[in-house]
Order: sequence, then structure tokens, then C-alpha cells
Amino acid sequence: MHKINHLILLIAVFSFSACNINQMVIRQMEPILLQSSNALYEESDLQLAEQALAANLKLVEGLLKNDPENEELLLLLAQGYAGYALGFVEDVDPQRAKVFYLRAREYALHILQKDKAFYNAENAGLEALTQIVNSYGAEKVPPLFWAGFAGAGYLNLDLGNPMALMDLPKIQLFMDRVEALEPSFYYGAVYLYQGSVLGMKPVIMGGNPAKAKEYFEKNLELNQQKFLLAYIYMAKYYAAKTLDEELFDQCLNKVETAPLDILT
Repeated sequence: MHKINHLILLIAVFSFSACNINQMVIRQMEPILLQSSNALYEESDLQLAEQALAANLKLVEGLLKNDPENEELLLLLAQGYAGYALGFVEDVDPQRAKVFYLRAREYALHILQKDKAFYNAENAGLEALTQIVNSYGAEKVPPLFWAGFAGAGYLNLDLGNPMALMDLPKIQLFMDRVEALEPSFYYGAVYLYQGSVLGMKPVIMGGNPAKAKEYFEKNLELNQQKFLLAYIYMAKYYAAKTLDEELFDQCLNKVETAPLDILT
């Protein structure tokens, strides 16, 4: 009996050690995964970039199973699935893109929900959630941004669903906090979100085309006119809405004629 107990103890210790070793190895890989993610932005062959991103996402999900609370991996997956949905899926298969946006949002929310106060406030209503989110500092910007960005991506594809629209106040709360804390995060994409919301809404419901344009111009100024997504958003949510054909053509021409390595 003593030998059996000793064997069980050894197995338990070995399993615990193996778990720790796996986590150590995964955390040593984090810088490599981050660099791999950055390399995708520099890839000029879009088909290769799509295939590489899909493969990387499944690799990171496999690593996450061995270290499920790893915030770097969770953020990589939130960013990766949101980017995959926006860049490669949304235009050809909106229903499939919605699945990926939801997956991205859940990975980001998982980080925020580790805070019990946030988790409880989510179920207590917007006022309670606002108090918690507005108490956060800059360290919470990445999960707030990706939860908001992915949620907005999903909502944009499901505007006819009243249940989806109920998430808009939460998305707006997250993005307002990001703008207050670190508006330059991820190329200042929070400005694109704010501009698109103001440009998309009718004026009678709070829309403001002039303010929307200001947000897009803020993004362009921040990135020295290098973040091309700003031109696409300006064309779609300002120029098209105000019937400014000249500006619309100028924005698209900027994208079409820009060098592939403009961000590097």
C-alpha cells in the first residue's frame, strides 16, 4: 500500500512538473509568435498571408490548451481571429466571419473576466460595468480594444438582429475607455471605430459626418498617412455617406497606389 501511494505521488509530481515545463516552453515561444504575427503584415502575397494566419491561429490555440490563462496567447488569438475575419472572410462569407469575430471577442473577454469585479458587473448592468471599466488603467487597453473591435465587427454583420444591437453600449464603453487611455493603440484604430459609428448613424440618431471625418483624419495624422485602413473607412463611412465622389475616389486611389511595405 505504501508503494502504491508513493507511485501515485510520483505520478502527481511528474504531471505537475510536466505542466510547468510546458508552460515555460510556451512562454519562451511568445516573442517568436509575436514576431511571426508582425511578419504577416509585411507579406505581399495575400493568399500566402491568409494560409499562414489560419495555420498560426490553430498553432496558438493548441499552445493555449497547455497554458489556458496565458494572456499573450489570448490576445494573439483575439487579434488574429478579428484580423482574419476582417481581412479575408467578411467580404466573401459574412456568416463565417461572424463566427470568427465572436471567437475573437471571447478570447479578449476571457482576460477581462478573470477580474471578478468585471465578471460580476457584466451581469449587473451597464452602470455597474461602466464603473469597473472606467477604473481600469492602460494595462487593460489590449483586451478592451480587441473585445470592442471584434464585437463591433460582429455587430456590423448582424445589424438586423435586435439581440446583437444590445451589445452596442458595451462596445462603445470599451472603445471610449481605450480612446481615453491610449488612443494610439494598434495604429489608432479606435479612431476608425469612432468615426465609422458617427458616419454610419443617421443624424437624427446621433450621427455626425463632420465629426466622423475628424476621427479619420486623426488616424491619418497619427500614422503619417500610412495606415491604409483609414482611407477605406473614410471612403465608406464619410465620402459615400455625404456623396463626396471626389474624396471617395481619392481615398481608394491612395490605397491602390500605396507600396505594399508602406507600414514597415
